[in-house]
Amino acid sequence: MSMKNVGELMKRLQKMMPAHVEPAFKTGEELLAWQKEQGKLRSEALERENRAMKMQRTFNRSGIRPLHQNCSFENYRVECEGQMNALSRARQYVEEFDGNIASFIFSGKPGTGKNHLAAAICNELLLRGKSVLIITVADIMSAMKDTFGNREISEEQLLNDLSRVDLLVIDEIGMQTESRYEKVIINQIVDRRSSSKRPTGMLTNSNMDEMNKLLGERVMDRMRLGNSLWVIFNWDSYRHRVTGQRVLRHFRSQAALYSRNSYITTKSTVYEIC
Repeated sequence: MSMKNVGELMKRLQKMMPAHVEPAFKTGEELLAWQKEQGKLRSEALERENRAMKMQRTFNRSGIRPLHQNCSFENYRVECEGQMNALSRARQYVEEFDGNIASFIFSGKPGTGKNHLAAAICNELLLRGKSVLIITVADIMSAMKDTFGNREISEEQLLNDLSRVDLLVIDEIGMQTESRYEKVIINQIVDRRSSSKRPTGMLTNSNMDEMNKLLGERVMDRMRLGNSLWVIFNWDSYRHRVTGQRVLRHFRSQAALYSRNSYITTKSTVYEIC
């Protein structure tokens, strides 16, 4: 509709309106400006919706499990200096990610937050438009074996796919069968990624000597390229502590109940649980 037609329409509408009614738009220019603004708002809403849908598809493809999809630096629990240091270095890793070949290794006992911080790194990079993948060694080997005799995807194609993501995090290093084939595959992945200047993350319960023995010096040397991180998670397991606290609270409540009947005391129950 032309500006002239809009103006004529506005005049006709004003004549039809009761005298006490104030029109929302007094001129055709005001109406067109409002329509343009509404179109912009609808476009932005659709863009946000498309971005959210794309992000959901990305999260589903990233290998980040539902348990860790909400992990962030903000909800990482800090209770000691070591955890504060791990959090600080993880944040710094993300800030320096662009153009940086640096890889990282998070090592330590189970339940100490390695997966949380690794997922937080990946989640933040996803929000910044990077491609990430978290995958266990077992899943890599399973995918490799699926390529045997498969016409749709070859081992070479799978290796290329693993080498193209901006950040690949390999979980459960050291929990595999330690076969020669597994060692060769991990070697190829790390070698291809470092050659294309793409970093790799590793999560493991093994220490430095065990990692050198498991993967070999060649792989470990490549993991140390650039300003790489090796963070040791050497504090108590959070999962064990949370479970213990829940059990402790349960027995304390039971002890308080039974103590009124002189069966046991709260103190003795807590002592036994500890």
